Amino acid sequence: MKYFGTDGIRQPADKFRQDFIMSIIEGLVNYSSNNIKVFIAGDTRESTEWILADLETALETFGIEYSNAGILPTPAINYCFYEMGFDFAIDVTASHNPYTDNGIKIFERGEKSGQKLSQKGCEIIEKALNSQKPYTAITPSLRESIHEDALDLYKKHLLNYIDSCNFKGLKIGLDCANGATSVINKTLFEQLGAKVKLIHSDTKYNTKINQKCGSTHLKSLQTLVTKNHLNFGIAYDGDGDRCMLINEIGEEIDGDFILAILAEYLKLKTIATTVMVNQGLLNWTKKKGINVEVTAVGDANVKSAMDKKHIKLGGEQSGHIILPGEPTGDGILTSLMITKILSEESKTLGELTSNITKFPQVIVNLPATSEQKKALSSKTSAQKLLAEYSDKLSFASGRLLVRPSGTESLIRITMWGNDEKTITALANELKDKLGEVL
Repeated sequence: MKYFGTDGIRQPADKFRQDFIMSIIEGLVNYSSNNIKVFIAGDTRESTEWILADLETALETFGIEYSNAGILPTPAINYCFYEMGFDFAIDVTASHNPYTDNGIKIFERGEKSGQKLSQKGCEIIEKALNSQKPYTAITPSLRESIHEDALDLYKKHLLNYIDSCNFKGLKIGLDCANGATSVINKTLFEQLGAKVKLIHSDTKYNTKINQKCGSTHLKSLQTLVTKNHLNFGIAYDGDGDRCMLINEIGEEIDGDFILAILAEYLKLKTIATTVMVNQGLLNWTKKKGINVEVTAVGDANVKSAMDKKHIKLGGEQSGHIILPGEPTGDGILTSLMITKILSEESKTLGELTSNITKFPQVIVNLPATSEQKKALSSKTSAQKLLAEYSDKLSFASGRLLVRPSGTESLIRITMWGNDEKTITALANELKDKLGEVL
């Protein structure tokens, strides 16, 4: 499809013109009916504010009932629209992308919870977008926000999920990526007794979201934890559906480690993860007798495997964790669960992960157009090059994964092996050669 990728529509923010947004709503009406209620909200990037306003105009123009919840994390949007009786939610976010990008994620009602819009729905909206036309817009006379109601409902859900627990005595660093989790995190952890040091927590629409902060830029959180002698740190991405951790000595604890901690605590015998998984987690699960269902990259693929095979826990190395009973990844809920485990077991993060030995892993990004992404699998010379480097990696007891990003104009080259120097050199070498071939 031209507009929908692995996680909704994502593109430069200035491409979300009013007629484009009108076409999205027209497609949504064609998929469902006029007689629907739509919940809209989004993250903190500056373009989210005017895209939400244009969504209000589009919904008003098509005569659709709606409510605007303002800035909310993606998991909160998915939870609240369902519990508050809406038919659809439109989430304006580009997740971990820079502020210059934005995106649209659409959720619809499933049997027991919200779920991502079906393939059929995406195709119908694509059809409307491919035949965009001018519209006569009707500007809303009254703009009403349900932000506080939705936020309170989501907070209750989080606290009910982790049940009664006490974080007293824990000192935690939080990096909110200047994103959507800024509106909620600190108060929750303090309510449960923790002492919190907060960074990158702008609650207004801004240009700072994900900029050298959050789950993809951990350096400032590592400094915060080590300088202030904190127990650990938590970093969220821009829309709050994932988190990464920093242990007491400043080391990164990614989604592989988080899955292991949760699987052991919950005494699970099967987990789901993606091909990005580090060999260290696979070795650990083998020792523990835990089965691993490996899927293609993307939380939608993990969730699909979980549903089909009745797996309670799944996630990605990037920190996107789907907990038992939850329809999607939730960075805040994941971090609350990890904090609960630490408080109950009186252990450090270092102690909880000490029996997992991670293999060196290197990721390099090759800027690529849509045409170059397609050529990756269709061009014989590109496939020959990948086969050549897979053979080279076998001497370093490693493996290779090269894939087009579903959310950015990049081809991601990931290498694993037993020697970091070797795989770093090979990854950069492959990046240069692949760039020439494509």
